[in-house]
Amino acid sequence: MTPAFVIVIIAVALSFDFLNGFHDAANSIATVVSTRVLSPRVAVLWAAFFNFIAAFTFGTAVAKTMGAGMIRLEAVNLYVILAGLGGAIFWDILTWYYGLPVSSSHALIGGYAGAAIAKAGWGAILPSGWSKTLLFIILSPIIGFILGGALMLAVYWIFQSWSPQHIDKHFRKLQLFSAAAYSFGHGTNDAQKTMGIIAGTLFTAGILKRFYIPFWVVLMAHAAIGLGTAAGGWRIVRTMGMKITRLKPVGGFCAETAAAVSLLGTAFAGIPVSTTHTIAGGIMGVGSVQRFSAVRWKVARSIVEAWVLTIPVSGAISYIGFLLIRRFVPAA
Repeated sequence: MTPAFVIVIIAVALSFDFLNGFHDAANSIATVVSTRVLSPRVAVLWAAFFNFIAAFTFGTAVAKTMGAGMIRLEAVNLYVILAGLGGAIFWDILTWYYGLPVSSSHALIGGYAGAAIAKAGWGAILPSGWSKTLLFIILSPIIGFILGGALMLAVYWIFQSWSPQHIDKHFRKLQLFSAAAYSFGHGTNDAQKTMGIIAGTLFTAGILKRFYIPFWVVLMAHAAIGLGTAAGGWRIVRTMGMKITRLKPVGGFCAETAAAVSLLGTAFAGIPVSTTHTIAGGIMGVGSVQRFSAVRWKVARSIVEAWVLTIPVSGAISYIGFLLIRRFVPAA
């Protein structure tokens, strides 16, 4: 395989990482923008900065799971990786157009798996690597929902004697820290998935003699996701920050803090979870505590339906993409 083709695949992987940041910018900034604590322009720069500095902490456990823990490396070639990235990018662009906050991570997982199955059959899948990921598709929004609601209840109890104006004033400041923590958690989890794919590319091409994550790959992945976040994804910001429920600074703080705790915990454990699922769960939990009808459940249902479709649709697209590559590029 020519070095030029390897460079092309790495460029496509970084393009996906940029799109991940662009698509998931809504997760990082929707709450802090909707509560008007920060302007949109300042919010994306704030989120992008903390996305990037996550490169220097928390290791690469998620990247190793993505690169070598879900698909058998012997069943992977560079065409599998390229087709997998193509399916994920297609799904991200489609859902961004319709303003649906789906998981870029699960699009990548589904795309990678679909292309690998097209090449080597279902034996390409490592069930042990998928069990935690599939479990946390269900658990991550539930954890976000419970933590967000619990934090909101705790705040109501602790500050019950404070006036609404006093609470608003203090939580506008605190939300800066919760938004930073969430963006940091987003960087620790989401950028690592692209790192794993790039490292898998280098290993498959024989450039790496053993599978590991070089630090220059870490820096590139975090830079790409940070730049994507800075570009912003305003269609999804409106869905996450305004359509699910109406947030005040105290609610934004609770939702972001709940999601940040979930993301940092799973990053330590090496579990590739969805940042979208965690923050959406946190927002719904906060809204439900205020009153159950405060959550627009019809919007929430549309989001969940898109979540369910993400892995199978991106996998199917990548499956077809691999077959097309194999047909038109005989060496595949």
